[in-house]
This record gives sequence, structure tokens and C-alpha cells, in this order.
Amino acid sequence: MTSLGTAEAAPGETDTGRLVVGETRDGGEVGLPVAVINGDRDGGTLYLQAASDGDELNGIGVIQRAVPRIDPAELSGTVLAVGIVNYHGFQVAEHRNPIDDTKMNRTYPGDSEGSSSERISAATFDVAREADMILDLHQGSTSRMLNEVRVRCGTRHRLHEQCLTLAKVFGCGYVLDQKGPSGQLARVGPDEGIPTVDPELGGSVGWDERSIEYGVRGIFNVLRYYGFLDGEVTPEEQTRASGFDQYGSPSGGLVRFEKDLGERVSRGETLFTVRGVFGTIKADVTADGNGIFWRSRRLPQVATGEYVCSVATGIDTY
Repeated sequence: MTSLGTAEAAPGETDTGRLVVGETRDGGEVGLPVAVINGDRDGGTLYLQAASDGDELNGIGVIQRAVPRIDPAELSGTVLAVGIVNYHGFQVAEHRNPIDDTKMNRTYPGDSEGSSSERISAATFDVAREADMILDLHQGSTSRMLNEVRVRCGTRHRLHEQCLTLAKVFGCGYVLDQKGPSGQLARVGPDEGIPTVDPELGGSVGWDERSIEYGVRGIFNVLRYYGFLDGEVTPEEQTRASGFDQYGSPSGGLVRFEKDLGERVSRGETLFTVRGVFGTIKADVTADGNGIFWRSRRLPQVATGEYVCSVATGIDTY
């Protein structure tokens, strides 16, 4: 019998339940939705989680579609899933946990006696640290962004190659290979000896079906490549970036982009113009170097200094 919170599954079974991580302001339990898929045959353990940022919903869509399609009778090993990590942020469609105004994916490995976010991170990491690999599903919040996978442990980490392979197997086509901020699950997992990646499944208001399909396909790529399910997977060549140049607006107005997501950018090329209400060009912003147009704001209106877009740099393929 394998359990996660109130979910319990014997070999060949799937069950769902709740993982209690605290109480709400009225004293009721906070229970994260969880699932256990216990394979009919012995094998490793894959841990999935989504929505540690409460407005990043594509990962929930991935888990919603993938879990019913994983047949425990055909599975070797176990899949453990937490469908919504940032319970409080999800309820009010906010990125941060509103109980302590914290970005939860900066609080791992957590603290079982700490703040709301630290307690949730501790409870979910207690589950994740028993796995053989971790997929922490994200998206570019409400920005427009390529579907990518992030390797956050750093190129000198002892698990870097294993994390890079996991990212390639997931297979969004694009990989950011850059050490992440302290407290990210994709940094803490490798420190515990667990290959961990952070798929960033596009960006949207609500969720995006195309990005969700990338995520579902990525999970099944991982399950087949690492022997959880039968089937052959040959990882495809990925475009890798090692950093970003970020661009803000030098003036207020309305942005008009001259590049689209995924397009190559050369130094000196116009990325976007800022125009007044009646079409007058107020600013023409050009690229500082070569790269790929990777991420941009969704709404056109900007104030002086406000974020507009990112160009990925240090591009290669592997």
C-alpha cells in the first residue's frame, strides 16, 4: 500500500485524497489535492506538482489530463502528484500566497513550524524527497512565453547532467540552463540527490491547451524513457539558453512588437516600439546582442521603466 495524505493505493490501483498542510482563518483544514498511482510492478517513483504559484494554472491542466491516462496495471513503480501547492493563492487567483505574501517557490525545503508557505513547502517536500525524480510544473505567469524546461541546479552541480537529460526527455524544444534563486524546488531537489526540472509551460490568462498538451506529452516521455511505462522515447534536439537580457520601456505608451516568440534576434534589431495613443513613435528599442525572443508582456500599455520582454542569450543546441 502506498499513501500520500488520505490517498491510499495498493499495487495496480489509483486513489486521490487530500494532504493536510494547516488550517484556514475559520479553523477549517487546508488540504492539498493529491493522487497516488501505484503500479502493478516494482519500479521507481516520479513526483509531480503544480501551482506553487497560484495563478499558474497550466500545470493543473497537465495533471488533470495526465493522471487519468496513467494505467496502474501498466505502470512499473509509483507516481505521486500534488495538484495544487499554493492553496491560498489559487483560491484568489494570485501568484503569491496571500496569507504571508510569499512566493512559494522560494521557500523550499520549507519549515514545518514556519510561515504558511514554509509549512506547505515542508509538507510537499517531505513527499518529493522520497522520489527518484521531480517535475515541478510552472508557466510564465500571465506573460507570453515559449514552452520550455528550466534546469536550475547550476552547471557545476553534481546532478547537472542528469537534470539536463531529464529536461531533454521532457522535450518542450527549449531549455533554460541557468542556476535558479535559492529556495526553488528545482534547486533544492538536486541538492538532495534527486534530478529535478521546472517545466515552464507557456504563459496565459487561465490556461492554454497547447501548452498543456506539451506538458502531458512531456510526462509520458519521462514515464516511458525511465521505464515506468513500456515504449521507446528518443529525445529530440533542444535549443538551450544560459541567460536572459531583459528590456523595459524607456517611455510610457503602447508597445508594438517587431519580433514574435521563438524568433532569432540579432544585435541592433528592433524588438519593439512604444507609440502614443495617436500612433507617434516615442521609442524604438533594439537588441543588445544575439539571441531568441523568449518572453513578453501580454498587454500593450506600459509605463516608463516597466518590463516589456526578454531575449534569451548564450544559445546552443544539445
